Amino acid sequence: MALLVHLLACGFGLGSWVAVNGLWVELPLIVNTLPEAWELPSYLTVIIQLANLGPLMVTLMHKLCPGCLKEHVVIYFILSNGVLACILLAFFWDRTTVVAGALHSTAFFIITFFLSLVDCTSSVTFLPFMMQLPAKYVTTFFIGEGLSGFIPGVVALAQGVGIAKCVNSSQTAGNHTGEDTWTIHTEYLPPNFSPRVFFFFLAAMTCISLAAFTALNRLPRTYELSTENLVPDTVASVSSGLDNPGAEKDGQDVKGQGDGLGQSRPLLGHRHSVYQLTFIYFLVVWINSATNGLLPSVQTYSCMPYGNLAYHLSAALSSVANPLACTIAMFFQNRSLVFLGGLTVLGTGFGSYNMAMAALSPCPLLQGSAVGEMIIVLSWLFFTGTLTYVKVMVGVILRDRSHNALVWCGAAAQMGSLVGSLTMFPLVNVYQLFQSGDFCNTKCL
Repeated sequence: MALLVHLLACGFGLGSWVAVNGLWVELPLIVNTLPEAWELPSYLTVIIQLANLGPLMVTLMHKLCPGCLKEHVVIYFILSNGVLACILLAFFWDRTTVVAGALHSTAFFIITFFLSLVDCTSSVTFLPFMMQLPAKYVTTFFIGEGLSGFIPGVVALAQGVGIAKCVNSSQTAGNHTGEDTWTIHTEYLPPNFSPRVFFFFLAAMTCISLAAFTALNRLPRTYELSTENLVPDTVASVSSGLDNPGAEKDGQDVKGQGDGLGQSRPLLGHRHSVYQLTFIYFLVVWINSATNGLLPSVQTYSCMPYGNLAYHLSAALSSVANPLACTIAMFFQNRSLVFLGGLTVLGTGFGSYNMAMAALSPCPLLQGSAVGEMIIVLSWLFFTGTLTYVKVMVGVILRDRSHNALVWCGAAAQMGSLVGSLTMFPLVNVYQLFQSGDFCNTKCL
């Protein structure tokens, strides 16, 4: 029975962020088809931020009308909505309509909003439900949550997204000589399986999560243990968002409390100076702004000039780096603010390189060389990995301080993400500061 519950908890965790992660790793293929082209990621960052209305409404319901909102009903609703949205995406992802005189991916944007609503709302519903179970099952849930980013990345790698080649084509000139003119155009080789199959795969993963939750919700009540703080110290601090009922109140110090990994936690309620707290919250705002808004909006401009393979690897490996960094943070913790500040500077350096290459698009440094492709892929990988580790550890520090500190951490994270997304959208789509190019016809000195 225990093994079955572990499997169900892991399967339930698969549905937490699988849809949004799946969309990001599939972008290298669909940007070549949808009319927004290289501007598509900047639209997605704004849509995902708008979907935070879901967790906001859930949190307000808990605060204004305690006990009125049943978490299991909300989870059933959002997972069923996720399955339906993935199926609709498989059929309508490439449908376009004319808006303001230009073609836009209206269906893709609307369905993406509802998918994002599922994943964002899971942050404030899945974890409170899992806290009814013993800690060992909550740990397994976080393994499933990590797999929700890892598995789509691996499947996208197997898909072989968007490999391109240059093809000569002739066209008869419209003059009296009848001579043919030769042009070079970009031809994208078909992937191993289509986006429709990939979106059906995301629907299947969401179905697994829904089935696992249905089974968990029907477990005998003897498995519930609702009076203890059962969430592992490290990963829970980032995954629980604004709703973390297990955290301690301000001023309540508890000694020797276990962290779920066989280690003792330091004193809860540790007092940081005003300057230290300001620095910590600055890290939260900056990291979320960079990882959820600023850099994702220009990833196409940063990677596509090196070819679709570079963009494909950057997107897929970055998706894998996120859960990997969370796993490392769970076993190797370093709460030194000096160390975290240095790691943030390092991650920002990688992000600055990525942004600089986007600004130089369509002719970035080392374009057309294997070295350039390798550097841009590794830069995105380390950018995601280093800042994700800092994000986790900052969450741990604030969770050990107090419940209110974690609430403000969630607010700061959302503010940073929103500011980053809204800053980049006009720069990309209105002022056109970043230039796209053609893989075969762009001439760089």
